[in-house]
Amino acid sequence: MAVGIFDSGLGGLTVLDAVSKRLPDVPFVYLGDNAHAPYGVRTADDIFNLTCAATERLWAEGCDLVILACNTASAAALKRMQETWVPDTKRVLGVFVPLIEALTERQWGDNSPPREVSVKHVALFATPATVASRAFQRELAYRASGVDVEAQPCGGVVDAIEQGDEILAEALVRSHVEALKRRMPMPEAAILGCTHYPLMAAAFQDALGEDVKVYSQANLVAESLADYLIRRPEFVGAGTVSKFLTTGDPKAVSSKATQFLRRRIEFEKA
Repeated sequence: MAVGIFDSGLGGLTVLDAVSKRLPDVPFVYLGDNAHAPYGVRTADDIFNLTCAATERLWAEGCDLVILACNTASAAALKRMQETWVPDTKRVLGVFVPLIEALTERQWGDNSPPREVSVKHVALFATPATVASRAFQRELAYRASGVDVEAQPCGGVVDAIEQGDEILAEALVRSHVEALKRRMPMPEAAILGCTHYPLMAAAFQDALGEDVKVYSQANLVAESLADYLIRRPEFVGAGTVSKFLTTGDPKAVSSKATQFLRRRIEFEKA
């Protein structure tokens, strides 16, 4: 009954932590493609191929349901995967949906026409590939009208987090927020559109100011997954063991992951 959680690196651990707390009886298999991180500077075809390979590895672990806890993969690969590649017996879900549900205050299955929402000016902080895909803006436009989204590609932030350089990461966050605010001086809400970014949530909030509501994905994804499993229990796979897999060096990744979550994490070679 395991569920797969995939990320290009360590950022998806923020989602894993939240879903594990929300669903303590469900085993989770986490796969980080650390050997190929970061995805945010790769081409769409490259991201698609890497994400498919990782998904197949999680299917082999008995995870019929895989969560792409990576905004870049969700933005650049998920739609194509669902339309052309994922078999009927499996499910692959992304992390945009719970965020847009929260922002628009409507369920994903609500197919009524776009309507006005209370938030009009939204700042989106994401990787260059996520920003280039415009996937978030496209999905939001299906559900909400009159929302101005200003997207800021946050080059370097994921690399700094993966390298454990918190000082550099905080400096880059401040720089990217300043760049966005030159184009949108008064955002009402901010989307942290990368699962690495919750680790820098305090830095984003400080740079944006206390009046800006910052939406982070981990807890939203956890609630959405819990609801999904109630509705579609048949997609909980046959796996029974929780584990951490990486395409990178397990020892190095384990050390960084332990620093990340502040609890001991042991990765195995994928």
